[in-house]
Amino acid sequence: MYDLIGIAATAASVSESGSCFVFGKNMPGAGLSLPERGVQRCGGGLAQRLQSQRSLVAAVQSLLQGQGRVLLGGCKRVAEASISAATGGYCQARQKLPKLIASQVSDRIVEQLRSEMQEGWPGLQRPIFLIDGSSLQLSHTAELVGRFPPGGNQYGEHHWPVLKLVVFHDVFSGLALRPSYGPMYGPQAASEQALAEQALERLPAHALVLADCNFGIFAFAWAVGQSRRAMIFRLTKARAQKILGTPLVPGTDQKTIWKASDWDRKHHPELPPGAALEGRLLVCKHPAGGNNLYLWTSLNLPAEQVLEMYGLRWNIETDLRSLKRTVGLHQLSSKSSEMVGKELLLAVAAYNLVRAVMCLAARRAGVEPRQLSFSFVQTVVAAALPGLDQATTESEYGQRLERMLRYAAQGKLPRRSRRRSYPREIWSRRREFPLRQRVPKNTGAPE
Repeated sequence: MYDLIGIAATAASVSESGSCFVFGKNMPGAGLSLPERGVQRCGGGLAQRLQSQRSLVAAVQSLLQGQGRVLLGGCKRVAEASISAATGGYCQARQKLPKLIASQVSDRIVEQLRSEMQEGWPGLQRPIFLIDGSSLQLSHTAELVGRFPPGGNQYGEHHWPVLKLVVFHDVFSGLALRPSYGPMYGPQAASEQALAEQALERLPAHALVLADCNFGIFAFAWAVGQSRRAMIFRLTKARAQKILGTPLVPGTDQKTIWKASDWDRKHHPELPPGAALEGRLLVCKHPAGGNNLYLWTSLNLPAEQVLEMYGLRWNIETDLRSLKRTVGLHQLSSKSSEMVGKELLLAVAAYNLVRAVMCLAARRAGVEPRQLSFSFVQTVVAAALPGLDQATTESEYGQRLERMLRYAAQGKLPRRSRRRSYPREIWSRRREFPLRQRVPKNTGAPE
């Protein structure tokens, strides 16, 4: 499993024989069939994403201080000790990185890590994946404004381009698959359901899909069913009523047929005639009170187990928060569409590296991976990677790795027996400068 941490960090150089050198240590059986320069550039971008500043300067300085030198074997400037502190060379290398290489690295990381972290629901021999969507702000450039148009309101167009993102997360390990994304606004705006169908192709063939009301529509359910994957979808009350055709009484567990409606056929003309799904519709009381839950499933499990499985969906809310805020995806700094895609893929790879360390540390501590704080473990990983890189012997490398896992296991989240005694609120900070107002064209006065 140690070699997988190295693969996840992509801090590797690939020899002609295909062996993978992780932080300068030969780890057999972890060869990457990827072009060497592509892996080197991925390693630099991933290291940049793990740092707190996430800037080009920080990435170059970490290299100058000795971190990641294994990535630059045979480099003339390294041999002459003449690497510049300027960021231009690194910026050009990022732009030359083929997006295909970044995609292959991201997919290979998840494939390798999932093979080592086979955890699932007791008695259910299939992985469970959650799906949800979010939005990211991009830099304001002419290319990005055209590709990902900003939103707007009655006062006019907003400033920042916006990207819509859909991603599948493993419910137990938290690993994120390669996301699908597209524009959130404009004439080419992509729906979350259409992006979800694209992301569906990357799921394991026998996976179980959990989704909320936003994805609980016939077109996506049909796509999941055609892929022969199981599903648990939450439906709106109106949709559940139309499917069942009888009053929605708590405790209902009825086999039924879900047929495509006229609206479904109008907006999804690719649906074949007579498209229909066989499954069960459950009406359950919400465990926390409030409105009832209306669940559609293709599983033949007791209703209590289905409800308990759907309760795991909350995990994706914290996963998306970690992916956006902690890894820094809430606003991307790239200036072109190509770089946005590569930055997004490498950020997901960095996120998965932290998740892998969390799983390793949790195993050693005898706790669940989600009992550990993501931000705490990310800080431990960022602090430990330079030491792992500088280890000179196998025993020293192992000792430093064990120390990293021991410290990571100490970042346990508190188990609260009752609700907070204080509200989760923050004091607003005073702004030093006023908010900039949009200036109408051909005038010098603000709107």
